[in-house]
Amino acid sequence: MCGIVAAVTQRDVTDILLEGLQRLEYRGYDSAGLTVFGEADGLQRVRRLGKVSELRSACEEHKPSGFVGIAHTRWATHGKPSESNAHPHVSGDQVSVVHNGIVENHEELRSKLQSQGYSFVSETDTEVIAHLLAREIEKCGDFRGGVNSVLDMLEGAFAIAVQHTGYPDLLVAARVGSPLVVGLGIGENFLASDPRALRPVTDRFIFLEEGEVVELSAKEVSIFGRNPASIESRTVKLDQGLEVGDKGNYRHFMLKEIFDQPDALRRTLQGRIVGHKVLDNAFGTGAAELFSQVKAVQIVACGSSFYTGLVARYWFEQIAHIPCSVEVASELRYRKVAVLKDTLLVTISQSGETADTLAALRNSTDNHYLASLCLCNVPDSSLVRESDFSLMTEAGIEICVASTKAFTNQLADLLLLVIALAKHNNSSEAGLQALVKALSGAPDVLEKVLKLDAEIENIAQRFVEKNHALFLGRGTHYPIALEGALKLKEISYIHAEGYPAGELKHGPLALVDDDMPVVAVAPGDELLEKLKSNLQEVRARGGELFIFADEDSRFPDEPGTTILRIPSCHQVISPLVYVVPMQLLAYHVAVFKGTDVDQPRNLAKSVTVE
Repeated sequence: MCGIVAAVTQRDVTDILLEGLQRLEYRGYDSAGLTVFGEADGLQRVRRLGKVSELRSACEEHKPSGFVGIAHTRWATHGKPSESNAHPHVSGDQVSVVHNGIVENHEELRSKLQSQGYSFVSETDTEVIAHLLAREIEKCGDFRGGVNSVLDMLEGAFAIAVQHTGYPDLLVAARVGSPLVVGLGIGENFLASDPRALRPVTDRFIFLEEGEVVELSAKEVSIFGRNPASIESRTVKLDQGLEVGDKGNYRHFMLKEIFDQPDALRRTLQGRIVGHKVLDNAFGTGAAELFSQVKAVQIVACGSSFYTGLVARYWFEQIAHIPCSVEVASELRYRKVAVLKDTLLVTISQSGETADTLAALRNSTDNHYLASLCLCNVPDSSLVRESDFSLMTEAGIEICVASTKAFTNQLADLLLLVIALAKHNNSSEAGLQALVKALSGAPDVLEKVLKLDAEIENIAQRFVEKNHALFLGRGTHYPIALEGALKLKEISYIHAEGYPAGELKHGPLALVDDDMPVVAVAPGDELLEKLKSNLQEVRARGGELFIFADEDSRFPDEPGTTILRIPSCHQVISPLVYVVPMQLLAYHVAVFKGTDVDQPRNLAKSVTVE
């Protein structure tokens, strides 16, 4: 979502800030800006609507110069995307602040500030912070003391970075519910909301903990909060695996990431399976003892991760014989939950910073879960650090906002967890080994599916002029239908709905006509004949069918029906296999429509606000 980059150095910081913002482009944003302080020119601010390239061009025309600066990419929460609403926000010519998150009591604070003579030029909650900082720092005569005073007044979840011309060699920042990381250099120090922003200048980081305040100079970092550990002991050195790659020969990151999936699956399975058995210690020390106690599972996630949880619910109950509930994090955190005894809480997040999922985890201590386990793609994220156990999805960097390889790796890791729990629940060892063998072979099946790309591209042309689409599935493929619909609307902006095929006659059938394509996920499982009956209901009403079917299933070629034949596979891995053509369909439709595939409008990669 929003991105923060800041630097205190002994060299000009503008290029450092711009490069950092460029590396946060994958998160999604609508405007960008920076302020730099120089002794000759004071506080210099440049902001632009649109991409970081617009800000870079503006800085080339009139380049701000100085050794201290803060920068930001904004995803609108308060006020429409505009230059006046872009960060940084200032108060007078002294204070500049950038801010991720939401200040929930900003209206009340704005009203009080206006009564005291402060004027506002934006619609944002962030400008409230700027004026409060100016007032409180002047009142107490101390930079960090003024910041602390303001933090006590704010309600919500946020991260801020502040510079003040009266303290030209310092930056002060704070984390209250939104991620922030310190980058350590030699004679220079940095801040960012994501370590990727700082990889060109450092590989040493300190991940701030909840409620911490940090003061930075070029030579010193001071952290104030509950963790008394030394700076040295908290420093993490990150390897080159976090570097942002390029698109290679692919037109978009999304297409590259779709084609990365076989290798990404191999990475997440590597070292976790030996002799067709899942290793308990892949989930962390003490996992075997934990798994032997688990009697129920509660999955919490958002977006595509929520759909992987819906698939896993079938697996937990069919394979491990363990009751499983799945809930959207934004709903779970605001209702009272009746938790079964010995329930394992499983949270899923690509970034590990999803605000609602994090809040659900933090609230879980009141509900007496047996333990918490997270599936995540970022090893030093808040979700990983705050969970009892974790399993890294090992998908590699995913730049496109619409998730692809993270989705399939989450499915694979959930299946590993199901098999591990089933082993402790007296399931057949031979049966579990067959499942592990099937999962191990999934990357090879995905490579076969990717060879259907040209066929799927041809199908996609027939969606370009459509305004609506319906996706149908049954059993574990109902969530895949939901994911297919989500992908199509995310990047092509076509309205799409996913439905259980058996529910057609209970309402959605009223929407079916010759202008509404219906996509069916039709693997060769025990529900296939039921699905065929549902699809006849569509054909009888003139609907155009696109059936993604097992190559061995007997679907007749007939007018109004297009069949894409998918390589046969073991039933348990079919959700991983059938989601790939859904991704390719959405991708090609979006390309034909000319939308911004990697950074679709209004969306963000890491959703760090409610």
